[in-house]
Amino acid sequence: MSNQRAVLAGGCFWGMQDLIRKRKGVVSTRVGYSGGDVPNATYRNHGTHAEAIEVMFDPAVFSYRELLELFFQIHDPTTENRQGNDRGMGYRSAIYFEDEDQKSVALDTIADIEASGIWPGKVVTEIEPVSDFWEAETEHQDYLERIPNGYTCHFPRPDWVLPRRAAAE
Repeated sequence: MSNQRAVLAGGCFWGMQDLIRKRKGVVSTRVGYSGGDVPNATYRNHGTHAEAIEVMFDPAVFSYRELLELFFQIHDPTTENRQGNDRGMGYRSAIYFEDEDQKSVALDTIADIEASGIWPGKVVTEIEPVSDFWEAETEHQDYLERIPNGYTCHFPRPDWVLPRRAAAE
């Protein structure tokens, strides 16, 4: 089976990249801007784009569902246009789906999260078709690998695990 691509936004891209890249089955990651209105987006001019991460993964090792469950555990999908101290549209929660299968898995995952009652509120994550992904500048790529004590507002929340997944691990 060939690798698949996922584009996710969950606040500052540094912490998202750092936590997702460490999962077995993740082939590569890069940070950038997606879901907005500015061509050739940059850190200084990204308009309505969200800070996003592009993930290439091997679905035979790490499924799209597992990726989304990790995504929902390491950021707060119940805060609109915010993640920790970061505020604004650039820090919104969004899933940019590649095809109808990804869209379906995203909607099912959110339904399971809502039904679980574990998260602190209603999920506000946007579900949109993937559009342009503008790669961020070099200084933003692999940021927390280069600066291990750098800023992040992402962390695993052990209590934010869907019950059926917890039993399987």
